[in-house]
Amino acid sequence: MKRKLLVLISVLTCTITSAQNMPFTVPAIENWKAGKGELQWNLLTNVSFNDVTLQSQAQYLSGFLGNIPLTTEKKGAVTLQLCQDKKLGNEGYQLTITPKGITIKAQTGQGVLWGIQTLQQLHVQGKPLPCGTITDTPAYPLRGFMIDVGRKYIPLSYLYSLVNLLSYYKMNTLQVHLNDNGFRDYFHGNWNETYSAFRIQSELFPGLTAKDGYYTKKGFHDFIIYAKQMGVEIIPEFDAPAHSLAFTHYRPSLACEEYGADHLNLRNPAVIPFLDSLYSEHLGGPDPVFCCPRMHIGTDEYSNKDKEVVELFRSLTDHLIRHVESFGKQAVLWGSLTHAKGETPVKSDNVMMEMWYNGYADPKDMKAQGYQMVSIPDGLVYIVPEAGYYYNYLNCKNLYERWTPAQIGKQKFEERDPQISGGMFAVWNDICGNGISVGDIHHRVFPAVQVISEKTWHAVNDTIGYAAWDEQRKVLGEGYKCNQLGNTQIDMPALPANTIIDKSDEAQIGYDYQVDFDITWADEPTGTLLLENPYARVWLADPIGGWLGFSRDGYLYTFQHKGRPGAKEHITIKGTNRSTSLLVNGKLVQELGIERRFASEKKQYNYIRTLVFPLQKTGVFNSKITNFKAKKI
Repeated sequence: MKRKLLVLISVLTCTITSAQNMPFTVPAIENWKAGKGELQWNLLTNVSFNDVTLQSQAQYLSGFLGNIPLTTEKKGAVTLQLCQDKKLGNEGYQLTITPKGITIKAQTGQGVLWGIQTLQQLHVQGKPLPCGTITDTPAYPLRGFMIDVGRKYIPLSYLYSLVNLLSYYKMNTLQVHLNDNGFRDYFHGNWNETYSAFRIQSELFPGLTAKDGYYTKKGFHDFIIYAKQMGVEIIPEFDAPAHSLAFTHYRPSLACEEYGADHLNLRNPAVIPFLDSLYSEHLGGPDPVFCCPRMHIGTDEYSNKDKEVVELFRSLTDHLIRHVESFGKQAVLWGSLTHAKGETPVKSDNVMMEMWYNGYADPKDMKAQGYQMVSIPDGLVYIVPEAGYYYNYLNCKNLYERWTPAQIGKQKFEERDPQISGGMFAVWNDICGNGISVGDIHHRVFPAVQVISEKTWHAVNDTIGYAAWDEQRKVLGEGYKCNQLGNTQIDMPALPANTIIDKSDEAQIGYDYQVDFDITWADEPTGTLLLENPYARVWLADPIGGWLGFSRDGYLYTFQHKGRPGAKEHITIKGTNRSTSLLVNGKLVQELGIERRFASEKKQYNYIRTLVFPLQKTGVFNSKITNFKAKKI
């Protein structure tokens, strides 16, 4: 009995030690076997790899370790290896830490990259590495995010940053919703005035592409290739036959008078050839624009009032699935076939359905029909910034403690059900023209990526308790290739004109921040810049009225203050995720907060006046600026 008790105590001691020693990452690692000792980061002096296909992964790893050299030696301080281990699957990896070095093994380059991202998260925390072995595989093969670029133009440069962030958290899917429109009620009830956009270049239909922001074919093609290198699959989406105002603005004869101009008229025989041509333009050829394995065909929220139209809708859905498949792609669609229940068969084999609302697609029924399902329940994972419905920021605590992809709305399935591919969250920019910025969107995306990453890779309801997890996850940041949260801080005795301060396009300071400087005003012409980067500009004299102000995302905001030549002032600008404030000589001049505006007598919306402050380069100004400081508060 005494011997058994000693063994039990020994086992418990080892278990407790291992748990205490377990590295913290997001998502949490699946298995940790503690070893003895620790490894100092300064011993990682080079990277070796056993297969030429791992060179880009090795270069990425070298980058966040201070550009340590690559070597062709069989074993380096960090060794990357492709191996044969079926237990690791397509994305799993094994990371072994000894006092002398690190080895990362996987069956695929993507698995090796995920091991590297784990290592990067440990590096960010700055502690010596505990020796031991991590063996890690995902619970679900699809872990992703959908971004609506149709209602709000999102620069391609941000999509690149987003891919870097997703990769850092082992999120492997980004769906880009390429066309959509605003709500007619916000545009005087007039479809002709209602905002719409189609964001990809089309040479076949040149007037279709949005004039206020779009992606060239080559630009989007190259973006897909880059994302693949970072372990992220891009799923482009054309949404039809609803959400189709961009198509009917371009070709009014396709519009449905009965249901509204944002619906294509399914009785019109010209609809299918038009859509087929658009798909063929971007999916066809030896090197297609959409050089990715999947294509999303939309098919959500079409009217089901008329039985005949329901059958036409189902027929179109089936046709688009097969048309996409003719190019060797897997078709993805929004779940809507319960809402559009009918007799016309719709292909389900090898078709992926995003389950967003159970009233539109009953999960049990869709599973029985054979669809591969993605859990993206609107009541849990939809963000609509400052709209007043769905979420402004996701309820991360609730998701962390209670949700996994097996929970689709109120339907709960067995964990890791093979017909559930995984889970996603979404950002919808429903309220067109509401002033929301790329920086605002990212501020909402960042915590959402972390929690959805945790729940789709690890898929347990509570790893260490939400409070502890929430505190530790903030330390991990965005990875070394992303600075959209704006962690750049500056302290300069003098701010010179016409100077590059930081070469990075993401040189900026994000919420919550304070920027201070002393200025001796000179006569500044209208349109005098203080600072800028590709996302924003701060004006000493704005281009219209000569006020101190800022612009970003196509919006111009001004404070009620102008510099007087010869005047000496201390300027303070404070920014949060809800407002931007100007103080002069310590006194508040104006706070630009969220403003309630009227689109019509019945429709109000929130107008956002925030700023992620740019710090890349200065403008050409005559004033003398000293004691410039930008810091987080």
